[in-house]
Amino acid sequence: MSLRAGILGLPNVGKSTLFNAITAQQVDAQNYPFCTIEPNVGVVAVPDPRLKELAKIVKTNKIVAATLEIVDIAGLVRGASKGEGLGNKFLSHVREVDALIHVVRCFDDPNIVHVEGSVNPVRDIETIQTELILADLESLERRLPKLEKDAKKDAKLEPHLNLMKKVMAKLSEGKPARLASESPEESALLKSFFLLTSKPVLYVANVGESDILTGNAYTKQVEEVAAKEGAKVIVICAKLESEIALLPEEEKPEFLASLGLQMSGLDKIIRATYDLLGLQTYFTAGEKEVHAWTIRKGAKAPEAAGVIHSDFEKGFIRAEVMKYDDLIKFGSEQKVREAGKLALEGKDYVVQDGDIMLFRFNV
Repeated sequence: MSLRAGILGLPNVGKSTLFNAITAQQVDAQNYPFCTIEPNVGVVAVPDPRLKELAKIVKTNKIVAATLEIVDIAGLVRGASKGEGLGNKFLSHVREVDALIHVVRCFDDPNIVHVEGSVNPVRDIETIQTELILADLESLERRLPKLEKDAKKDAKLEPHLNLMKKVMAKLSEGKPARLASESPEESALLKSFFLLTSKPVLYVANVGESDILTGNAYTKQVEEVAAKEGAKVIVICAKLESEIALLPEEEKPEFLASLGLQMSGLDKIIRATYDLLGLQTYFTAGEKEVHAWTIRKGAKAPEAAGVIHSDFEKGFIRAEVMKYDDLIKFGSEQKVREAGKLALEGKDYVVQDGDIMLFRFNV
């Protein structure tokens, strides 16, 4: 699935340091390494410890991880919505991604100048959010007259019109469009408006090394903002992450443990972004390879098959499904079968995260 997450933030908040840390990480050669597509876009492997466990059971050396595209979005200044600075480029990059990783400066350092003159996470978040809100308002104000006219002729457009007015009211209050939807139907309809502030957001609070375990007063402010939006916050030290990323894979666990960490901040961000995009993983596993496949949550078996090849979806007959926990428990596919835990599923089966699947199809 071609879904992208964009890293954004004010200048000197650690955005580029974080992106560079991601680009520098040395993932296992069996996995997808990070590769640069263009100067500000990269593909990164989604960390998943289940892959190595599956590889042990099916006795293969080849592992193919799920991947995400990460975009380093152009910098922002006040007035971006009106084209100030790199505003037009910034907004175009935001439009091209499906979720936002908003990096917020939560550290003091007199040697690193803050674009606003002081560290203030709430103000910094509002600066970026205001520019996105202004751009969305301008877009809807242009579209509203036509929709009002069309809705008079077609009653089916009434829900679109009502939601548009509702969203505009929310934006006028200085709140993002994503807070306007109150039902699955409205959420689906909101996507058709293609608004900048309708995209899901993950806040990343960038702190100094001494605050990575407990956070600080600044991170508490970010958490308060995020709580109002129903968003998640991850506390990291981008500078430290760039050092961790350069370590050999076998040295990372010990180094992280010495810091009191079980997982790197980069891995936390990638996993959280994967979830933010509404994605999940199913596996195919055999002697040839263990492969993690990315699908949307709620996808049915034929759609999952189509991720491998369109012919699998067109000619879908059924799927043989094992649960990851069952395979780990019993130790082999044969023993899973003998325990009656291997299921034959049809076209209406909703795939679950961690399913191990074999598709039967006829073209």
